Amino acid sequence: MDMPKAYDFSQTEERLYQWWQDNGWFKPEARPQDAKAFTISIPPPNVTGELHMGHAMFVALEDLMIRRARMQGYAALWVPGVDHAGIATQLQVANMLLRTEGVTLEEIGREKFLEHAWAWKEKYGSHITRQIRRLGASCDWDRERFTLDEGLSRAVREAFVRMYQMGLIYQAEYLVNWSPGLQTAVSDLEVETADESGHMYYFNYPMKEGGSIPVATTRPETILGDTAVAVHPDDERFRDYIGKTCLVPMLNREIPIIADEYVDMAFGTGALKITPGHDPNDFAIGKKHGLPIINIMNKDATLNENGGGYAGQDRFVCRKNIWADMKKAGMVVKVENITHAVPRSQRGGEIIEPLVSRQWFVDAEPMAKLGLAAVHSGRIRIVPDRFEKVWDNWLDNIQPWCISRQLWWGHRIPVWHCADCGGHTVEREDPDRCTHCGSASITQDPDVLDTWFSSGLWPFSTLGWPEQTADLQRFYPTDVMETGYDILFFWVARMVMSGLLYTNDIPFHTVYLHGLVRAEDGKKMSKSTGNVTDPLIVMGEYGTDALRFTLLTGGTPGNDLNLSLDKVASNRNFANKIWNAARFITHSLGNATAADKPDECVYAAADKWILTRLSETITAVDRLMDKYQYGEAGRQAYDFIWGDFADWYVELAKVQMRGGGAAAWVTLSVLRKVMDDSLRLLHPYIPFVTEETWQQLKAACVESGIGIAPDEGWTDALIIADWPTAGERYAAAAADFEGLRDMVRGIRAARAENKVDPSKWIAASISAGDKFGFLTGQKAVLCTLARLSVDELILEETAVPPDSAVTLSFGGVVCYLPLAGMVNLGKEKARLEKELANLEGQIVRVSKLLASPFGKKAPAAVVQKERDKLAGLEADREEVAGRLALRQGGGIVNG
Repeated sequence: MDMPKAYDFSQTEERLYQWWQDNGWFKPEARPQDAKAFTISIPPPNVTGELHMGHAMFVALEDLMIRRARMQGYAALWVPGVDHAGIATQLQVANMLLRTEGVTLEEIGREKFLEHAWAWKEKYGSHITRQIRRLGASCDWDRERFTLDEGLSRAVREAFVRMYQMGLIYQAEYLVNWSPGLQTAVSDLEVETADESGHMYYFNYPMKEGGSIPVATTRPETILGDTAVAVHPDDERFRDYIGKTCLVPMLNREIPIIADEYVDMAFGTGALKITPGHDPNDFAIGKKHGLPIINIMNKDATLNENGGGYAGQDRFVCRKNIWADMKKAGMVVKVENITHAVPRSQRGGEIIEPLVSRQWFVDAEPMAKLGLAAVHSGRIRIVPDRFEKVWDNWLDNIQPWCISRQLWWGHRIPVWHCADCGGHTVEREDPDRCTHCGSASITQDPDVLDTWFSSGLWPFSTLGWPEQTADLQRFYPTDVMETGYDILFFWVARMVMSGLLYTNDIPFHTVYLHGLVRAEDGKKMSKSTGNVTDPLIVMGEYGTDALRFTLLTGGTPGNDLNLSLDKVASNRNFANKIWNAARFITHSLGNATAADKPDECVYAAADKWILTRLSETITAVDRLMDKYQYGEAGRQAYDFIWGDFADWYVELAKVQMRGGGAAAWVTLSVLRKVMDDSLRLLHPYIPFVTEETWQQLKAACVESGIGIAPDEGWTDALIIADWPTAGERYAAAAADFEGLRDMVRGIRAARAENKVDPSKWIAASISAGDKFGFLTGQKAVLCTLARLSVDELILEETAVPPDSAVTLSFGGVVCYLPLAGMVNLGKEKARLEKELANLEGQIVRVSKLLASPFGKKAPAAVVQKERDKLAGLEADREEVAGRLALRQGGGIVNG
């Protein structure tokens, strides 16, 4: 059976993926009913999402974990699904309606909007999952979930009701991140903060008692909401001001001057205006001192009635106008240009306004204690463990969690407000009457829940909770939660807290955190900077395996990865290298017959070496994978297959198979064994090329009829084959063979240094010492790999050194390479004399330069560069002069 000359990923990937799925090999039922479960819940991508490198990273990592577990015999379940993405979806559908029908949300209304949103989801909602399949994700697609599907919606309702009944959910006025464009509260994760140019406005705050106190702010419009001015109690400049009264500019509202240690005496003027309604730090100070909280803005960021004469003005228009008015009143001191952090809406791009709003909150502190205890006790492990400090910091300082959003797309908050008694009704089923007074005048809260509320239930809601389903009982708790370090708090912590609260168990035992995929220069990929690398384009050009292997082996847990397309191209070559190695094996099967099969295999030294290296590699890969060091595990597998197997053993095998017979049969059996186990080892990393290669190898070995196919272990597909196990090691033989490899490398290096034609066969004398017996048996191998002439090779226990020879020492073995047999001594002498003269000339020029005024006047770094250059030239001169002396018959070079 002939393998195709080249591996064509474009004709392979889709076919294999469909074949795997059609045969049910992505399902845990592919393993026996009593198999131990291994479960991963996919981090659900947004239904509006387009595949990016972050998706590619987590899919590659999680698919690696699942494929390995499946091959280890686990009932491996990877639960797929998609998040409804409240803000993103509502924006997308709203823009579509405006573009296609010319209507706004206000005009179309909630009910009609939701009809359009669901229609949009049905049409486009599977787009992201199709792209994830392209990456080779071996998810059980029959178990795919959506955060707004019926089952998950019931789980959300159950979770909310339980929390409410426990007193953990409440409604209150609180400072939130407000998006004026979206007109909803947004989470911290939906706020992007970056340094931008701005201004620091300095002014004199008038005092009731006369005089003023100097203050600075970046947002003059918020002066209208000030309820205090704060100074540090130890600041001698303002000690006498404490307890006095200021007058809010343009409003003349009286506010106190207070003392608080939060104030940074070195920032601005050292006096801080306090606006509890529009700044999170001021909000905390206001709570501490019992200050009134004044909201001066409407939901669209225009000034409300609390803005006095500025009511109705946009916040930035107000900023300009109030500053002009203050300047007329003689309050302005100066304006400085500064660079400061500005928070913007991730979706809309507008500047976020901290705003006091009536929202629904979760008292997260009791739940945070559960999350802290789970990690501190070791029940949950975070990889890498340095993120445990981040975990502790977040949960130790947790704030009330705002769970309401002023949207229509999402899980509507299951609270009904009574118009008669003002009570709240919260039930598992929609009520028709108030549970407090029996009134039928009840209306459901218009807000929806934060998307993170439903995704926090993901590990168990996707398995059927709150019902005690068979899946929940078998596959929960799950095993590993793999995700980006940037959502450790926003998502992972909420899953842990929710799991412990609702199931009384951890949702997973390990949290594996990957870093960001950055551009090759280390910069964050961004559409605005034009440096985004599209994984679909990369896969189309280089193949899915090449991208996967690059992502999986290019970094370490918790660290960012700089993506290089040159590396992707190199890993495409790795896939071709694997294919070509297998093709060599299948083409070599004719070198032996079934009759050549020996009663007992007698392995050559090269066989023992490669089998030992295979065993060592399997052991190392297993050890590293068990420690979640997938990058290093993949790199070691790569080095073994490319370096040891393809570059060395395949060449050795050609020598061993020359004579046919039992030696050829044993060599073919070793080739098959090493190739088979290597493909198994690499399958979780590069599933497509390994499966296709394995199928070709299996078919060819069986068809050959020479008996090298194993009696068992060759299943229908590599995806469900057994994970390789380490075999016998031959330490002494392997060590001897490593010595032989060192000799070959040394001889090859000497040939290259002396510019010997690669095709030229040269003479050699070897003083073998106690390795004489071993090297005698490896004479053919040594001559073939080092291009030594068999007829001109002198191999003795103690050889006589020839004249004018390169001498190479390898432990107790010395190899002499006569120069006369390697080069034309006359031509080589002339070439070296010319090279030496050139070096002498350069040395003279640089020496004169350093001795001139340049050596004293030029910058130190420039002078040092010339000194380093001189030292390099002198070293080169010494090396060339030594080689010239050797060619003139003067001595021996020791290697």
